[in-house]
Amino acid sequence: MRREALESVIASLERGEAPALALEDVPAFSKGRPHIDAAALEGLVGSLTEDDLPTFRRALRAIDEGDLAWLGFKLVFDGDAAVSNVDNEVTKKYGERGSADGRPLVFFCNDAKEVVCSRAYSPRDLFQMKDVTRGPSMHTEQFDGLTWASVPLFDAVRVWLLGASDVASYLARYAGQVGFDVTVVDYDPAFISAERFPDAHRIVLEGEGFSQIESLEADPADYVCVLTRGHMHDPESCVWALQRGVHYVGMMGCKGKNETVHDLVIASGATEAQWESVKRPIGLSFGAKTPAELAIAIVAELIDVRYRQRYSEEARERHERSLGRL
Repeated sequence: MRREALESVIASLERGEAPALALEDVPAFSKGRPHIDAAALEGLVGSLTEDDLPTFRRALRAIDEGDLAWLGFKLVFDGDAAVSNVDNEVTKKYGERGSADGRPLVFFCNDAKEVVCSRAYSPRDLFQMKDVTRGPSMHTEQFDGLTWASVPLFDAVRVWLLGASDVASYLARYAGQVGFDVTVVDYDPAFISAERFPDAHRIVLEGEGFSQIESLEADPADYVCVLTRGHMHDPESCVWALQRGVHYVGMMGCKGKNETVHDLVIASGATEAQWESVKRPIGLSFGAKTPAELAIAIVAELIDVRYRQRYSEEARERHERSLGRL
């Protein structure tokens, strides 16, 4: 969520005025999910008062501190059902009351499970609120009468797709759906069209091939997937990523092709250590062959890289134990 949007809400509430939040500030409300739409956002914003200031101020501090945190929303579409809908035979028991009340609310929660909320909430509300850390929530459809949404207070990881191949077209779709910020690069407008990449940032290189890729700049936190069509421009793509010291570089291709790319990359000034840092072949190994299957293998690897980057080994072990995998 943009810092400017939070500052605007805080300023409005401090003046005793009704705040405004646009759909672009909380995109979860424009994704077509049941009961989470523009009308729900309008009702939520209309319910905000000066009492909610601590929640928004904590969210603002989280942005300043680079915290892994979310601003969450309880959305009620049937107040009686939300309150009376008690636990079923399958889920963990949280008492004889469902939600604390039939009103919407806004709350803050970070990955340490710190919750800030100015309104009353029940034990089961708290369970739902803490679950927002799963990004954005795992149990939005579990109980009648209400649902939950959230917006992250941290930047999405940017993934560069170098080459508008068929694999890249599928990968852009899947990676966007799991929270990556996708940028695709190619020199042929026919391949990097809006039809093939409707939700990605698209960069059409000028000149011949990837000769102008040096004009682009990446951040050290970015991920790069080398997927050029026919592997023709894999060498310069790898060199570009390695020179910018990005967090992750992966390249598609068989062993024989990669040996040729290796020689060209080293000849361009890269070190053997840099070459060894390139994940090749890119993606998790589970028998994927078609473009769509390969894209699934790659996005699974990207999720794993992001998970390991954000969480300590101790935190990952706790998570694995909670799932019964250790």
